[in-house]
Amino acid sequence: MRVHRRLSEGLAEESFNQYDLILIDCPPNFNVVTKTAIVASDHVLIPAKADYLSTLGIDYLRRSLNELVGDYNDYAKLEEGKGDTDRIDPTILGVVFTMMQIYGGDPISAQRPFMSQTAALGVPVFSNYLRENKSLFADAPREGIPVVLNGSAGARKVVSELEGLVSEFSAKLGM
Repeated sequence: MRVHRRLSEGLAEESFNQYDLILIDCPPNFNVVTKTAIVASDHVLIPAKADYLSTLGIDYLRRSLNELVGDYNDYAKLEEGKGDTDRIDPTILGVVFTMMQIYGGDPISAQRPFMSQTAALGVPVFSNYLRENKSLFADAPREGIPVVLNGSAGARKVVSELEGLVSEFSAKLGM
C-alpha cells in the first residue's frame, strides 16, 4: 500500500499548489497505475462506451474501488502514529459516455438501455456525452490541427458537447 501513496506524495509538493485541478488519465484496467492514481484522487471520472462489456466494467470498477479504499484505509489505520498515511475517500464523480452514435440529436436506441442500466447501478451518469465521429477524429492528426479548431459543422458539435461536459463537470465539483 505504501507504493500507492507515491503519486499522492508527489502531488503534495509545493510546485503543484498553483493548480486548482489535476486530471490523471489512467489505462482502462485496475493495475498499480490506476490504483496509485485513485489513492491520490478526491474524485473518479469514468469514461465508458454505452455497450454491454463497458457497463459490466463500471460495476467491476466500483467494487474494486471500494475494496481498494477499504484495504488502503485499513493500512492507514495500522500506520497511525508512524508517519503521514491519511485515509482516503475518493468518490465517483460520474460516468461520461463516449463514442456515442447520434441519430436525430439523441443516442441511438441500441445505446440507451446501457445508459439506463448504468444509472440503475446507482452510479452518477453525466447528462452530457461525447459523440463518435470517425472521419473527423481520424483526419485531425493528418491535417495537423486539433478537432476543436477544424471549423466544420461536425467539429462545432464536438466543441459544443465538450463545453457542456466541462460545465457539468465543473458544477459537480462546485467550481
